[in-house]
Amino acid sequence: MSAEAEPGTRTDDDGVAVPEEVLRARAYLMRLAEPPAPRLAHLVALLGPVEAAERIRGGADLGRHVGAEVNARRDVDRVDADLDGVRALGGRLVVPEDADWPVAAMAGFDHPGLDASTDWVTPLGLWVRGPGSLATVGDAGHRSVAVVGSRAATGYGRWVAREWSASLADEGLTVVSGAAFGIDGAAHRGALAVDGRTVAVLACGVERAYPAAHARLLETIAAQGLVVSEYPVGAVPARHRFLVRNRLIAALASGTLVVEAGARSGATRTASAALELGRPVMAVPGPVTSALSVGSHHLARQPGVTLVGSVDDVLADVGPVRDSDTSPVRPSGPLDGLSTPAVRVHGALRGFATATVIALARESGVDPSTVPAALDELAAAGLVILDGERGWCRSG
Repeated sequence: MSAEAEPGTRTDDDGVAVPEEVLRARAYLMRLAEPPAPRLAHLVALLGPVEAAERIRGGADLGRHVGAEVNARRDVDRVDADLDGVRALGGRLVVPEDADWPVAAMAGFDHPGLDASTDWVTPLGLWVRGPGSLATVGDAGHRSVAVVGSRAATGYGRWVAREWSASLADEGLTVVSGAAFGIDGAAHRGALAVDGRTVAVLACGVERAYPAAHARLLETIAAQGLVVSEYPVGAVPARHRFLVRNRLIAALASGTLVVEAGARSGATRTASAALELGRPVMAVPGPVTSALSVGSHHLARQPGVTLVGSVDDVLADVGPVRDSDTSPVRPSGPLDGLSTPAVRVHGALRGFATATVIALARESGVDPSTVPAALDELAAAGLVILDGERGWCRSG
């Protein structure tokens, strides 16, 4: 808490005070119901988090639908332990009342085409570790891309994920993934290798290294980027939590890139979530003989999905990060900007051999009356010289 903060409030880095009662109410509600809990989210939207929490604690009859989401844990109140636990990690609970709430990323959940009775509800809050700003992830000035794919990735898939993520991070994009084996881990490592921004979204508490072999990777991400979860400290990973988590990966990204995926893959679920949110989805082609490319190729046949073969393709789909033009830069060559006759005449010159105007016309197919002007153009560019009375040759 800053020196200017009043008792009972928490002040974030932007100086916006979040009432402590709001923070505590949301912490209680987040452990109470298993995300995404659409009925509880609707109740919070109607009453506000403080009143919703008070009614639930007080045993109020909230109706069959809300009760189904909260009754099993109604008496579980670990607010102090949860808030103290995340603070001990150097983390925090970010709530919609925070200036650090990712408004741009979460705006997708208000898409009119989404069914709010299912997964498509805004999280009640996000548990966060790391120095990065969550608010800027995926906004217009800080584009992000989810890089996802198979855990049992091939060398080809890991190479694409690592190298492309490094290039995308170097261009200023934030790389979002799930910290799993295979494509996820390669994507995070690629971004970290160039000191880029990366976000790991977990299906468990932010203190937990899952998988355990990625403990060092997650610590590095928490030191340089962000580790994010809907689940409080102590929550363990579970199959249904990975499926719910995938919608957050899609939401925090300006676009989703599927590098490699089998016929049944969580990566394709993330891609489907991105499509429903109205975000670009891209698929990397792979060998038709590889089982780990079946999902990517099937995805590429769906409307709204583009096949990408380079980082430039991804940038074109996701959009620019900076105000400057981010269109691919073509390597400059000595013939760039020259007329077609000049290029053809230059090509007719062999090595440094001398050729006459008539010989050049015959070799290039350029009209003899046009060859002198083409040679003048080439000479002005420093590409040819006149070799006495014998003719023209390329410059040294």
